[in-house]
Amino acid sequence: MERNYQDFLKDKAIIKRSDGRASGEVHARLFPFQAEIVRWACRKGRAAIFADTGLGKTIMQVAWANAIGERTLFIAPLAVSRQTIREAELIGVGIKYLRDDDLKEKMIITNYEMADHFNPDNFGAVVLDESSILKSIAGKTREKLIRMFANTPFRLCCTATPAPNDIAEIANHSEFLGIMRRVDMLATYFVHDEEWRLKGHAEDPFYRWMASWAMSVKYPSDIGFSDEGYILPELQVKEVEVKSGIVPKGYLFFNNLKGIEDRINVRKSTIKERCDKAIEMVTADGDPWILWHGLNEEGDYLAKNIPGSVLVEGSQEPEDKAEKIEAFVMGKHRVLITKPKIAGFGMNYQHCHKMAFVGIGDSFESYYQCIRRCYRFGQKHPVSVHVIISDLEHEIIENVKKKEKEAERMTKQLIAKMKNYEVEELKGKEPGFNYATKCETGNGWKIFMGDSCEEMKNIQDGTVGLSIFSPPFMSLYTYSATERDVGNSKSPDEFWGHFDFIIKELLRVTKPGRNCAVHVSQVPAMLVRDGYIGLKDFRGQAICKFQDNGWVYHGEVCIDKDPQAQAIRTKARSLLFVQLKKDSSWLRPALADYILVFRKPGENMEPIHPDLSNEEWIEWARPIWYGIHETETLNARAARDEKDERHICPLQLGVIRRCLRLWSNKGDVIFSPFMGIGSEGYEAIKNERNFIGIELKPEYFAVAKNNLLKAEKTIKTLF
Repeated sequence: MERNYQDFLKDKAIIKRSDGRASGEVHARLFPFQAEIVRWACRKGRAAIFADTGLGKTIMQVAWANAIGERTLFIAPLAVSRQTIREAELIGVGIKYLRDDDLKEKMIITNYEMADHFNPDNFGAVVLDESSILKSIAGKTREKLIRMFANTPFRLCCTATPAPNDIAEIANHSEFLGIMRRVDMLATYFVHDEEWRLKGHAEDPFYRWMASWAMSVKYPSDIGFSDEGYILPELQVKEVEVKSGIVPKGYLFFNNLKGIEDRINVRKSTIKERCDKAIEMVTADGDPWILWHGLNEEGDYLAKNIPGSVLVEGSQEPEDKAEKIEAFVMGKHRVLITKPKIAGFGMNYQHCHKMAFVGIGDSFESYYQCIRRCYRFGQKHPVSVHVIISDLEHEIIENVKKKEKEAERMTKQLIAKMKNYEVEELKGKEPGFNYATKCETGNGWKIFMGDSCEEMKNIQDGTVGLSIFSPPFMSLYTYSATERDVGNSKSPDEFWGHFDFIIKELLRVTKPGRNCAVHVSQVPAMLVRDGYIGLKDFRGQAICKFQDNGWVYHGEVCIDKDPQAQAIRTKARSLLFVQLKKDSSWLRPALADYILVFRKPGENMEPIHPDLSNEEWIEWARPIWYGIHETETLNARAARDEKDERHICPLQLGVIRRCLRLWSNKGDVIFSPFMGIGSEGYEAIKNERNFIGIELKPEYFAVAKNNLLKAEKTIKTLF
């Protein structure tokens, strides 16, 4: 049964399809936006909730696991485990903390260090809490987690909103959830200049793809809900300076911090001054406080001099740390003294609204997460944050502030770009791209803006005398974003599957016994995309596809190319003089162009009588065409889109002219399903043929129309 084109486009879209299960009703304790996200994540089966701190990721992940109904393993930082158990009880879900599987409990939570004590085959679902940890844990551990749960049917990741440029974090989540491998994500959406960046036309597809498996939410209004209750009290951040009195040996005064060693030395030399300032603030009132420190000496000094405080440090047993943090949350200790990496992620400390950083590092994420332990939904008081630094450390806090502004800007950008896609996802709709059609006509020409697979239906059977065109190569998001672009294919099978629709239609519209001239070249294979450096036989595959669809492979001509011009344009090391001297095993000839000629079976009822001399035929009958000027093309500059990753390369007018004169009569209809800027039509009109063309991209279509009008004027001038 022939495949429906609309179904093909639907399958071609690079989005995560829903392969989970309906959630039914979720617990009434969840806010409407939380319930909607849970239902969406259940439908998806494998998803990520990138919700900002305080939006209730814990209760959402518990509700998700309960709705999925499978035996579930929660993996979380140790300090978060007890909190998860308490929140689960609020919606009637029992979760037990274990360090080894007992094969009895349906809902189990463990910490990341204990994850490999569990057999993933014993669980139908897994939840990674604070899943941003994937980017910071050792590579082997991360890879182990990805491998361990590769076959787990239902997977959920929960963490705060990632920065849009944090490729590692997005890729790690995508790999863990089985959405797309990092290498495939980079090849699909990114290009590497000096660093990885989104391709111009890949921006919308990338955010649409992300929205199909991840909900990025900073406020409920981001997905169409009310922000009532989520507008937080005032946040007050104050810098508190202490004098260091440090002057490096050989200097009259301290200039600036140079590297990690300077930072450590300054911090160590001002431990007492900074700690004393923190002690002074904490003992001035009876409110709960959190003191974040980085050096063990700082923690020891603070704990020794602050009554009613509890010190949580890395050397303590995991259970001891968890109990002390819980005691602070329950009000048994007034002051918590700890490091950001121990208790700065995932915990809820809304009962506390005062904190101090007793010194600060360069990590904005650590700084942000620590503040958000108190400054989150449920906080009733303005939150006071004191950053205690020496007079030599201002550049550190300025660096953090700079990162804060950039992160805020980029997070807003991420949310804005994903918002519409996310809302459609929550409604169960599959987002698509805008698609418009148009038709323009002139003296001897008619052009359509749209998808050739659909617009070719407007051409009657057996009316085209010759088709000539350059098909797009498989190159994702080079010239457009839409799935309707044949080049936007993620695999050779998908590319040729798409091209099949056009090849079949070409056969229908062509007169029996007439030809189709297809301009191709071989395609370089790239390491990042294909796993090797070499060539892919595009020419051979094209021949096979046309034959499979009923065409007769009639002949071909090779078009000579200038290797030096190609070396300058492509920077291919296989053509460079330096490679000739270094290792000629990598050298290969320049890539030629080919005109592949296919004939529709049947008798040609209108013989072609070309205006061609014997001398011209002797030259053109050679298997290689020489004398084709590579620069004789229409001007493509006007069609250039700022998002295009490559300049459009129009077919040389000399090649088109030869094909027209050889294989068509004056008055014949010449057709191009990939019209571009109208080169084939321009030459067809100038050589007294008629033309029909189709072009998907509006910018190219507009330039093509102008070029056809220019050709009309040329004819009027000549005659």
